[in-house]
Amino acid sequence: MEKLLSKLEGDRMIWGVMITLSMFSVLVVYSATGSLAYMQAGGDNEHYLLRHSTLVLVGLIGAYVCHKIDYIYYSRLSRYALLLSIPLLLFTWFFGSEINSASRWIEIPFINFTFQPSDLARLALIANMASMLWKRQRDIGEFNKAIVPLLVWTGIICGLIGVSDISTASLLFLTIMLQLFIGRVPIRYLFMLVAIGCLAALFVYEFGQRGGTAVSRLSSFMSETEIPYQAEQSYIAISTGGISGKGIGESTQRNFLPHSYSDFVFAIVVEEYGLIGALIIIGLYITLLYRGMTIVANSQKAFGGLLAAGLTFSLILQAFVHMGVVTGLLPLTGLPLPLISMGGTSLLFTGMTVGIILSVSKSTQEESEEVRLKRTERAKKRKGYDGINRPKNVRLNE
Repeated sequence: MEKLLSKLEGDRMIWGVMITLSMFSVLVVYSATGSLAYMQAGGDNEHYLLRHSTLVLVGLIGAYVCHKIDYIYYSRLSRYALLLSIPLLLFTWFFGSEINSASRWIEIPFINFTFQPSDLARLALIANMASMLWKRQRDIGEFNKAIVPLLVWTGIICGLIGVSDISTASLLFLTIMLQLFIGRVPIRYLFMLVAIGCLAALFVYEFGQRGGTAVSRLSSFMSETEIPYQAEQSYIAISTGGISGKGIGESTQRNFLPHSYSDFVFAIVVEEYGLIGALIIIGLYITLLYRGMTIVANSQKAFGGLLAAGLTFSLILQAFVHMGVVTGLLPLTGLPLPLISMGGTSLLFTGMTVGIILSVSKSTQEESEEVRLKRTERAKKRKGYDGINRPKNVRLNE
């Protein structure tokens, strides 16, 4: 066990949060897929248990691999990933697999697996934004040289994601805003980014696949009488959970709540584990936020801090938006709960996101250790000692 833990470098608390949420995910999704298994797998719950457990393991392996790579390399890799994501998003828009009137997935032949390019584009944009901000820190006030590339990339990627997935695009846009604010971009340029976001929203509404759905959901959310079916079933699940919940595998709303294993998985968490379980999950995400911000504060390089900040915000914002939707505080969206909801590429890219944060943490710890050793050496020299704790003015034959 100690040998295994020694290979998990970086912030141990983040490792603990990720592993705990992943184990919790297997239990919740196994319970939530009861009705899905009945309809699509002939009642074989183990089919989805095995599938989801495999994907959770793939996500953890992705985190391990990414945390072993020096985070500086992600500066260059993010540019290539960003350039790759544009044709993938365009292909998905026109030729992708359509589910719920939106083309968000590319079906990979022969292996019966679907890939969601927006997950790649989101990770690539956040990493590349950190890289661009890092390289432009000295010229951050110059509009043409520093600001225009940031605005253009944000508008393009968020617009292409938004044509089929408005909620993901909106969340990514908010994450980039926070990242730019931390990167010392002047406030007037942030307002300019908001204007570009409004133009992208108009483009999405006119040419996108989900503009009408987004308006309908906002209208339903603002209505005092109309409650969408999904929201109603979610409220029932939450209200019947009580303090300690119904117990593991005892959910009844999983049979009525659409996408109870993904978009509304937090409702099943509250129903089966109650308020106590919900507070534990919220506490784990807050811990992840705290440790991520600690990495940002301790990072010796601007790129590491900006990268960790953007990726941490992306995970935490998505988690709390998901919980806000489930509890009726926000309009309906299709966002999964990070590290818990069932999914394919979402679990893989979430694991990679945490792995990159851990890579920054590992380098930050190494840099801090180097600084500590240098300070110790300087302190010894000031006291008149050499490297073997012997006064310099004392001879060996004495």
